[in-house]
Amino acid sequence: MTTDIHARVQGRGPATVVLLHGFGGHHDGWHDIQPALAAGARVLAYDLPGHGRSLGYPGAGPAHVAARAILADLAARGLSRVHVAGHSMGGAIAVLAALRAPEMVASLTLVAPGGFGPEINFGLLRRFAAAANADDLRICMNGMSAPGFTMPTKYVAGLMAVRAVPGQREKLIEIGALITKGDRQGEIPRDALATLAMPAGVLWGTEDTVLPYGQTTDLPGNIALETLPGKGHMLLEEATEPVLRAIRRVLRG
Repeated sequence: MTTDIHARVQGRGPATVVLLHGFGGHHDGWHDIQPALAAGARVLAYDLPGHGRSLGYPGAGPAHVAARAILADLAARGLSRVHVAGHSMGGAIAVLAALRAPEMVASLTLVAPGGFGPEINFGLLRRFAAAANADDLRICMNGMSAPGFTMPTKYVAGLMAVRAVPGQREKLIEIGALITKGDRQGEIPRDALATLAMPAGVLWGTEDTVLPYGQTTDLPGNIALETLPGKGHMLLEEATEPVLRAIRRVLRG
């Protein structure tokens, strides 16, 4: 295995599931999902380059660097075919990995993915990256969620523990500036999405304040859309069961 990227591995089974968190997160963002999947599959929850225990990965920041890193680590583990689920930036990375190595990706479950349109709430993401205490972080996480949803303390505390690592907050500020350069995000062209041959589904909340639900417009027919009315961007916490069901559907074939 490569030494610069970390994955928490749980479970055993005939299928392998790869979980990719969003910007500013870490592997434990899948806290309520990974153990449930691990009852019947091998599940790898990664720390993306520049995050958590993968903080020192060289060149961390661009999504294409992360996609290459994940694919290289999977190959080093001897894994040739995996199901991939990604949230937000992790969703964009999942798509880039599938476009780069379609033979390795058995399915895609994309949770409010990045790269599906130019609009992005750059101000909120930059504040999230720079948050230096639990109160500021909670305000940002609540702001990413649907109105009325309060982020549970365990998730706020988990992220604060990661940010206590020297250099983590500074790296997030750097990556945040990169992915919101020009107050826009990079896009994955619709014609590229249309070439994905593996089963692919998108879950998106109608009240997403980070990546607007309107980015689901004109999705190619090979990508199934599940709309989550009244949900925001933080779907791993706001809509745990729908996300879990979506991943299990592709595991059942």
